[in-house]
Amino acid sequence: MMVIRPICQNDLKSLYRLAEKTGIGFTSLVSDEAVLQKKIDGAIRSFAKENVVSPSNEDYLMVLEDSTTGDIVGTCGILATVGLDEPFYSYHLGTITHASRELGVHNAIPTLILNNDFTGCSEICTLFLEENYRHSKNGQLLSKARFMFMAQFPERFTEKVFAEMRGVSDENGVSPFWESLGRHFFSIDFKEADELTSQGNKQFIAELMPNNPVYVNLLPQEARDVLGQVHKNTVPARRLLEQEGFRYENYVDIFDGGPSLEARVQDIRAVRDSRLCLANIGQPKGLCNTPNEGCFYLVSNAKVVDFRCILIQRSIPPGSAMTLTQEEADSLCIINKEPVRIVELSPYSGH
Repeated sequence: MMVIRPICQNDLKSLYRLAEKTGIGFTSLVSDEAVLQKKIDGAIRSFAKENVVSPSNEDYLMVLEDSTTGDIVGTCGILATVGLDEPFYSYHLGTITHASRELGVHNAIPTLILNNDFTGCSEICTLFLEENYRHSKNGQLLSKARFMFMAQFPERFTEKVFAEMRGVSDENGVSPFWESLGRHFFSIDFKEADELTSQGNKQFIAELMPNNPVYVNLLPQEARDVLGQVHKNTVPARRLLEQEGFRYENYVDIFDGGPSLEARVQDIRAVRDSRLCLANIGQPKGLCNTPNEGCFYLVSNAKVVDFRCILIQRSIPPGSAMTLTQEEADSLCIINKEPVRIVELSPYSGH
């Protein structure tokens, strides 16, 4: 069974192995043991915090574990806030109008304006799944389990949440947007700028990035073409977020031009539609025997430190009580009559 759980100290080697596979442009997971150890330590402290009444600098990093083998095959995370300890920069794609009544000219020019508009917001991040596990709805479980945690503990997050999506770059890590804009101000490779920000060093952005609007029409066509577009490996992740209600509101990454998607937490489909019920442990009615039978449901417990989320399949919709097999209950770390949270996996169909 595939299980989402908080990361623990024993996961460092597995996390490093995953980080080696992410590639350039994946700033939230880099193959540096010291950085990853710091991330794990921060996550453990975050999950251990009790009586949280408002979000602060918590980092809720989770992993996807194959309980059959014990292998860690994916990660996902939520930052409770960004931009409080160090500036968080993005570009907003806006418009400046140039007009002349005498000449009869009225031009609306798209511009990029540097901003800190996401300061203080929660961010979902660090979504990565091993390639040979990209099947059986594992990607959906990995992405949407975060919303079950947010639904259960809304006080730990801000009203608005966003996700920075990885922008377009080639197999060598060359970003058309960076080559056309960032390189002129930073005089370093995209990979080097990426590594500096992943290590928390963002002072150079404030020192070197232009504060004046950037006229998009002056950028080469290849840079304009990738503005607000995602890396080919990120297309499924973007689609999942948009299914849940996330929208692109013209904010892009300052390095690769990738889009930021945002939503109000209470408007996220899995948050809005999920519900608590009591778990019964036994033989469920409507247990499915084939992958194409019945609907899929996300089920999580109501715990913080021992948070767990799994995917189950049923041909009969669950009611006010949820009957789980012993294996499912064990995976969720619950006993009989404990509360669980449940929601359909897909907003359109369970299949």
